[in-house]
Amino acid sequence: MNESQKYFDPETLARIGPLGLRARALVEGLVAGLHRSPLRGHSIEFAQHREYTPGDDVRQIDWKVFARSDKVYVKQYEDETNLLCYLLLDTSQSMTFRGPVSPLSKLEYAQLIVACLTYLVITQQDSVAVGAFSAQLDAWLPPSSSPSQFDDMVHVLENSPSNPRTHLGEVIHQFTARVARPGIVIIVSDLLDDVQRLTSAWKLLRFQRHDVIVMQVLDAAELDFPFDRTTRFVGLEGLPEVVADARLVAAAYRTAMAQHCSGLQATCRELDIDYVQLRTNQSLAKVLPPILARRRRRRA
Repeated sequence: MNESQKYFDPETLARIGPLGLRARALVEGLVAGLHRSPLRGHSIEFAQHREYTPGDDVRQIDWKVFARSDKVYVKQYEDETNLLCYLLLDTSQSMTFRGPVSPLSKLEYAQLIVACLTYLVITQQDSVAVGAFSAQLDAWLPPSSSPSQFDDMVHVLENSPSNPRTHLGEVIHQFTARVARPGIVIIVSDLLDDVQRLTSAWKLLRFQRHDVIVMQVLDAAELDFPFDRTTRFVGLEGLPEVVADARLVAAAYRTAMAQHCSGLQATCRELDIDYVQLRTNQSLAKVLPPILARRRRRRA
């Protein structure tokens, strides 16, 4: 691990002051390792072809390729100045969960992801907007490429109001009503919501021509269920407290969680949405660059 990457370690980040300090320690090494960005938009530099879909601008059809292959492709261009990135962070009550051995809560870990990506977009001199949501869009920072956007983002994340419940479908409706231009939408959430409701939200974003990345942030304990004795489980988002013998429910719990996550992954694949799952005990230095590199290769 090099000198910059040590700051990505969750245990180290847990010891570094408030979000602003942690984010600034974190992003420098990440940005150095990611340029050029895998996020693509529209400008004068050609980037790739992709198959034509109804609604695409016919002026971007490559007729030379059509003449050679009898297939309709449109041109895409690598963004230099006008990429528009929307970052949506789940701040609902379930995101405050921190497992027994985790140094950061899901929310703290997700905040750092949003901080990294905000910084990355700004350093490209592109525009980024940041929203915090629970049952509704609780806070909204309009798009900007100004260097001050990073400090404004930190203020939004540290001071966002929150409703105990999550309703991502309503949030996406509010979001699409606010924005006039398609861009890259990155949702950072534990996605502990009904899969059908989430699917409806994804479909709306795709209908609006947004390029969507879904980052599911979970605690290791939520996936592995390491409990092995009678345990009191505190309900979040309005759910009641439950006392149960963890050994009796472990297998059923793990099956249900696996089915939920696989359902999300299948839906995203069907809608051509990038889906990644992150554990809060993973080093961001190890997981974020490969995620974005895979996106670069897939979009190339």
